[in-house]
Amino acid sequence: MSHAIPELISYLEELAEPHILFDDQYRIIAANAAYQRQFGQHVSVIGRTCYDVSHHFSAPCDQSGEVCPLAQARSSGHRERVLHVHHTPKGESYVNIELVPIKNEQGQQVYFVEKMEPLRVKQGNHLRQGLIGRSPDFLHMLEMVARVGPSTANVLLLGESGTGKELVAQALHDASERAKAPFVVVECASLTETLFESELFGHERGAFTGANATRIGLVESASGGTLFLDEVGDIPLPMQVKLLRMLESGTYRRVGSTELRRTDVRFVSATHRDLQAMVADGVFREDLYYRLCTFPIQLPPLRHRAEDIKLLAIALLERVAPQRQLTLSDEALQYLSAYSFPGNVRELRNIMERAALLCDGLLIERSHVERSVASNPIKRIQTLTSPSPSETEDRSLREIERNELRTQLETHAGSRAELAKKLGISERSLYRKLRALDK
Repeated sequence: MSHAIPELISYLEELAEPHILFDDQYRIIAANAAYQRQFGQHVSVIGRTCYDVSHHFSAPCDQSGEVCPLAQARSSGHRERVLHVHHTPKGESYVNIELVPIKNEQGQQVYFVEKMEPLRVKQGNHLRQGLIGRSPDFLHMLEMVARVGPSTANVLLLGESGTGKELVAQALHDASERAKAPFVVVECASLTETLFESELFGHERGAFTGANATRIGLVESASGGTLFLDEVGDIPLPMQVKLLRMLESGTYRRVGSTELRRTDVRFVSATHRDLQAMVADGVFREDLYYRLCTFPIQLPPLRHRAEDIKLLAIALLERVAPQRQLTLSDEALQYLSAYSFPGNVRELRNIMERAALLCDGLLIERSHVERSVASNPIKRIQTLTSPSPSETEDRSLREIERNELRTQLETHAGSRAELAKKLGISERSLYRKLRALDK
């Protein structure tokens, strides 16, 4: 095998993507110029271990809380692919790792070739917007984004409100060949049945009362790019038929027109609802469900991402109070780590914003965070209930929340946007809750 190493090294050097060759002790034997540029920082990586260079670890990945592709290859006997967080001269980066074992004449794995491909998403500890996380559940979700992003498959994002579905949809767009084309959001929860068709497909002048000019729809605005259907479970049943027709044929008509138009968009959908249950209840079309759900991705709730809370809290503080350089005390972080976050990352952002307003200095203490959590009436009710309510208790909790919402509506004199902010929820979530009051 050793006589073939120079030829293999020469081959790797010609590849555009970062590649390394290392032995079964993780020692780097060769690194092409692309790898050296990304990870070397003008210092040779030859002789160092891959986990030291990429992660700054003192032990292999599987002994340091990460998935190790080498360990997986030893077990499976073939190539493996994982998603890692790597250190680069430009900061941390999500990187797709593809590892290929090279065997000797006796069939033993003696060398490994590793290819690095940075994931094209907004990321980093200090970005004010972007995907941030290192927890296993988060990285698994991001690995699914990396796998399906470059394809043309329709993706359905599933998860609780506030888990960042629009950010993940943007990441799917950024990872696709359509990244330079538009990314257009359709807020299904805020559209009435009469508005939905016009907003989505557009309308001709005179199509209905008030249509004083021709208007292109969001489908046409997204041409060549990605159309993100947020809260797709809220689409009225009659409109589901027309959406299905567009998904199946790639064509649509503006309201008031007979001209058949063709669309070139990729569909990414999201919902916090149980669409399968809605299909069973007859309120969501089964054929539409399967069209949208070519590749489902489950977004983890924040309570399953305890390792990410500190990273997220710091990044969110930089966003809500960029001039103050605020930090969190250890006690404040401990409190946040133990909190259940029913509103997920959106709630954490509101907590950080309120805590920043309550803090006069530069250090946010536990007391500031406790007061911030307690100031939310809906969340305060939720924290007083059992952390694992039964189905009966869950129904009671929903009724308590509805009663509290009615009280807030009666006493609040401002706008719906102000009320949503006061309750620590998005305007879309508020409108969903308001519609639920009428059912």
